[in-house]
Amino acid sequence: MRIHQSFGMIVIIAISYSVSIPFPRPCHGAHGVYPVRDFGALGDGKTLDTVAINKAVTVCSEAGGGQVRFDPGRYVSGTVHLRDNVTLYFDAGAALIGTSDLKEYQTFAPPSNTPEARFAKSWHSALILGVGVKNVALTGPGVIDGNKVFNPNGEEKMRGPHTLLLGDCRNVAIRDMAICDSANYAVMIEFCEKVEVHNVAITGGWDGIHFRGWSDKPCRDIRITDCRLFTGDDSIAGRYVKGLLINNCIINSSCNGIRIIGPVSDMIVSDCLFYGPGLQPHRTSNRTNALAGIILQPGGWDACDGAVENVLISQVTMTHVAAPISVILKRPGNTADNVTIAGLSATGVNRAAASVESWTDTPCGRVVFRDVSIEYEGGASADLAAIPARKPGVDVRSLPAWGFFAKNAREIVLENVRLNCRSKDLRPVIACEDLDQLVLDSVRFPQFKEIPDPVILKRVNEVHSRDVGMSSSAPDAQ
Repeated sequence: MRIHQSFGMIVIIAISYSVSIPFPRPCHGAHGVYPVRDFGALGDGKTLDTVAINKAVTVCSEAGGGQVRFDPGRYVSGTVHLRDNVTLYFDAGAALIGTSDLKEYQTFAPPSNTPEARFAKSWHSALILGVGVKNVALTGPGVIDGNKVFNPNGEEKMRGPHTLLLGDCRNVAIRDMAICDSANYAVMIEFCEKVEVHNVAITGGWDGIHFRGWSDKPCRDIRITDCRLFTGDDSIAGRYVKGLLINNCIINSSCNGIRIIGPVSDMIVSDCLFYGPGLQPHRTSNRTNALAGIILQPGGWDACDGAVENVLISQVTMTHVAAPISVILKRPGNTADNVTIAGLSATGVNRAAASVESWTDTPCGRVVFRDVSIEYEGGASADLAAIPARKPGVDVRSLPAWGFFAKNAREIVLENVRLNCRSKDLRPVIACEDLDQLVLDSVRFPQFKEIPDPVILKRVNEVHSRDVGMSSSAPDAQ
């Protein structure tokens, strides 16, 4: 192992990202506004308005497009089918409510060569369904209410229809509205391009916004901005996306804030707040504790070959999460490279260190933590340090270091990193093994007399170290 006490300037990773999603505007003049009441919808909270709503959408689309308008009222409905060039507009006081009759829901059929095609047909049912449509929008100050329409024959013997499912769609905008009480995911995006979710409040349900592409047909250009998510399961999750922006969102979850379960490239997460515990309980277990703030774990659920690469996580704040950020490879066929965390402030982290881990023959690539401050709850005994890290499952687990853990990576950079804990923790602060190169530049942490070696390195080929030492805020440090 070669140790160098100084090193040159570290090159900042620059990620090129461009997304342009024109918002389909409601049409007036040549195209019109189509109130659903004009087509027989009652909006009385009792009558099934499915036929009337779909007739309004069809007439609007066939006329060249326009706005289908929901005046104040409670519109009970089965599946509403989106069509080209149509905007659904929900007035203040308008609510589209899913019927409790499961027979009234229609489904999307994913491409036959994808894992999603193996799901039960009912898994792809939805209150609002778009299949192969383009230039559509949903907007307005009203509410789309999934109504907790559980299915005793569904996944986990309870999951019912998604609230909104987009399959093979292009140029979709969901803006300035609220979605609540989904019986599965609030927004499910499958094999779509140019989808914008802006200023949307999502409350309850399982995942808030979930995207799924496949290796030969990834989702492209997904933009999630200025949203507020309060979910029982992962707030934002998915795989196979090229071009993903998550900006200026408030994320509260009883599971993970953002969970990437498969290949994703050109991803930016910026100016977001993550916090726990969850305000909406996890539907299956009824717990409310938050898990990871952000976890990048391709192959987390099943085999899906490909890379997580060109990821920038910038100016993010977290509090009361089980773990802040993890990058994990657990299956052959996945890689991770060019991941930068720049500007992270986390407090009240209560279970696991930040980590970069590969449990396959392929190491993680270059991962940078820059301008990072993390405060852990601490309090663990030295016994935990002697327990080797176990291969990750789908949940956050304890690690043999309390501040940062790395396993099997090509290059790890910690630059201007502050690690602290509220209670004395008798594990090492940093533990790394099987690295080609480790860079420690301006790293601060508490050091306790019981832990003579706060940094444990095993099989690290090259270490560049500068300005590494004990912080002044260590609890009972000596």
